[in-house]
This record gives sequence, C-alpha cells and structure tokens, in this order.
Amino acid sequence: MSDITAQRPTTGGDPLLDELHTWLEENWDRDLTVAEWWERLGLAGWSHPTLPENAYGKGLSRNDGVRVQQTIAEFGALGAPGGLGLLLAAPTIAAHGTQEQIDLYVRDIVTGQKAWCQLFSEPGAGSDLAGLTCRGEQDGDEWIFNGQKVWTSGGQVADMGMLIARTNLEVPKHQGITYFSLDMHQDGVDIRPLREMTGRAMFNEVFLSDARCHNDALIGGLNNGWAVANTTLMHERAGLGAGGGSGGGGAATPGTVAGQLQRKAGEFVSATAGGGARRSGGGGGGAARGGGHTMYAQFARSRGLLGDATIRQDLARMYTLNEVGKFNNLRAKAARAVGQDIPGLANIAKLSMSNIVRLNRDLGLRIMGPFGTLHAYTPEQGKELNEATGNPFLGMITESALYAQAPPIYGGTDQIQKNIIGERVLGLPKEPSNDRVVPFKELPKNG
Repeated sequence: MSDITAQRPTTGGDPLLDELHTWLEENWDRDLTVAEWWERLGLAGWSHPTLPENAYGKGLSRNDGVRVQQTIAEFGALGAPGGLGLLLAAPTIAAHGTQEQIDLYVRDIVTGQKAWCQLFSEPGAGSDLAGLTCRGEQDGDEWIFNGQKVWTSGGQVADMGMLIARTNLEVPKHQGITYFSLDMHQDGVDIRPLREMTGRAMFNEVFLSDARCHNDALIGGLNNGWAVANTTLMHERAGLGAGGGSGGGGAATPGTVAGQLQRKAGEFVSATAGGGARRSGGGGGGAARGGGHTMYAQFARSRGLLGDATIRQDLARMYTLNEVGKFNNLRAKAARAVGQDIPGLANIAKLSMSNIVRLNRDLGLRIMGPFGTLHAYTPEQGKELNEATGNPFLGMITESALYAQAPPIYGGTDQIQKNIIGERVLGLPKEPSNDRVVPFKELPKNG
C-alpha cells in the first residue's frame, strides 16, 4: 500500500520503532485523504502513543512518544494532528474523564476530526487563574455560561473548547471551579482575533453569552475543575518546555473549520521519500520554539560571522540548553519507570524554554544586523522584502524575535513558574493570603 520506493531510515533493531516502521509500510498512502490517514494513525495508537491504551494510545513514555513522531517524519508520512487537542485536551480527558467521554472526545482528537482551544485566562484572571469570574449556572440537564476569555490560541479554528468556569461562589476560589468541554459552534460564542506585533493573529478573545453545554460535558466532577485544570497546565508546561511534544503534530490542521480533512495527505509531505511533513501556513515563532543551533549557524555562515567568538559562544549555549532539555526528559522517564516524580521539572522546562527563545531572539538579530529592523506583516510584503534584501530567511528571524516575548508569558509567566518552584518544591513560605479559606464572593475584586 505504501508509495515509498526509496530506502527507509533504519531503526537500529528497536522493537518499538520496528513495529511502527512495519505499520507505516503497510498503511501509509499519499492518496488517502487527511481524514482517512489520521483515522488509521489515531485508531492504531500512533497519533498520541503516550496516552493509555483505553484512550487510543499505547502507554509509552514521553521520550518514546517523541521517537515515534520523529520516525513518522523520517519515513515521509504525514504526522499526527497537532494543536491543543492532542497536547492538552486528550491527556486531561484521559486522566479525569469517564470512558464514555474518552470515546466521545479523545477519539475525535487523535483522528483529527475536532480541533480544540483552551478557555482558561480572563482579562482579570491570568497569573491568578483561580480568580476567574466566568460563570457557569446549571439549568436542568444543561449549563449556561457567561463571561469573557482571552489569549485563546487557535480559537478561530477550534471546534471544541476546554472551559473552566465559576460554578460556586460560596466556597474559596479554588474549590468553586468546574471544567467543561464546550462546543465552539454555537450562537453564544463570539470569537474575536487579537493581532500581534508579528502581524499574525494566533490569539483571540472569546465572549460567552448564554453559551450552553450538556451536563455530560462536565469533566472530572462538579467543583473539581481546579484539579483538572492543573493536569492541563502540567501537560502545557511540559509540552512547551520540550518544544511542543505531540502537540506539534503534522503539517495539516485538524478540525472542521480549517477545511483540510478532505485534501490528500500527500499534499502535506515532501514528495521525496523520508522528506517528512512540511507545514502549511503556521503560527508565529518558527525558529523561536525549536532547537535551531544548526540553522542559526547556517545563518551566521551566510553572513560571514561564524568566526565571531561571541556568536560561536551563543551557538554553543543554544545547543547546551536544548541538550539539557533532552536529558531532563530522560530523567523524568527514568523516574516514572520506578513510580517516582521529579517535583518542579515541568516548571523548570518552561523556564528553560523562555531562556532559549530569548537567546534565539538576541542571537538572530545580532547575526542579521541592521536588516533585523525590517519585518513583513503580510505575504505580499514578505515577497517584496525578500527581493529587496536577497535574504529569504530574514522573515523567520524577525518573526522569531518578535514572537520571543510571548513564551515567557503564556502557559504561566516566568514569575509564576519561579513561585511554584519556590513554594511547592523548595518549601519557601507563601505570601500571606486568606483566599483559600474565604468564599469567593467575599474576596475583593479588581475595579
């Protein structure tokens, strides 16, 4: 069934990768639609192999999951459906949902049928997420939601949302929150893009006006949403710190809104065997979120700066930070294998990513020199800029530099990560507060 004729990368006799390689040879077909291919990949457990077997996974470690993704890319097949569904929603529902919810929601995630977004942050509840005010009120077998969310990545292409809402005002703020899955395709959901300084609009503000969901969409128990949300945040920080993990996924966009499910899977991968998937469009940040030391070294060489000692030093720093991240993933894997955990490792990984993107920003702009002050905000401007400078990589560098301000903020600011490490790992005293004992309705509110 495979259309690949060139020699495939070897697996080194690894039983896991041998199994995957054999499966790909038997199942990959460029002429399948994206939906058909993702159904094969997802139902076989290869879309998100770190999920448990009852949640369409294989129960693999995170490190093995990354190796699976790399092998699929090296084979030349379209990777798993990316986005927050695979990165956040699927593992959260697998951990806290019923089997019926897993079969309803996770199946559509691993097969790419539904795209998800995260409805957590609010204008007055970002770093203090537990201070959220979006209300959820029960109406028979349904829940009605009113409020505003902000910094909603991918909301414009999402079919479903991970929503946390205030469902009890009479208890302390962490105890009165519930986690829901919300259908984004309803009249009560208004999505408004937020334009970034990169020129893109990855984030959105979302207004909920009598939006509804059925009681069956409640994940993890009534008023237990803070515990469920922390599972989502844990996966977010670990995924961001490791460069996205399975959330990176393939080049095609999942869900019904993007309109790519019925296109040929082969359109999203290189025509050359082993070429891996190419991305179509994409979000901001490009180089800012990857390892990139080899790419930046090539940029420096093209500018005649590879002999500059300070640039070489920063390239070495970039390589070192990414290697440390890989070894931390291996440490986490070894700890989990014996039933242990490394407290704060996900937070450390998130802080490390912030350092990496800032280093990428500063190094890239130093390499580009005055050209780094030029940026294109539309595809038309990008073509003109490429012609004027003769440097097709300039846009990647400048977009990464502009985007570098975002990762230290989203997914929990650097300051919040340090607070968590200080208080929960090092045992340092917390700031005086009674917000864990006073009913939410009695707490002072901003404005």
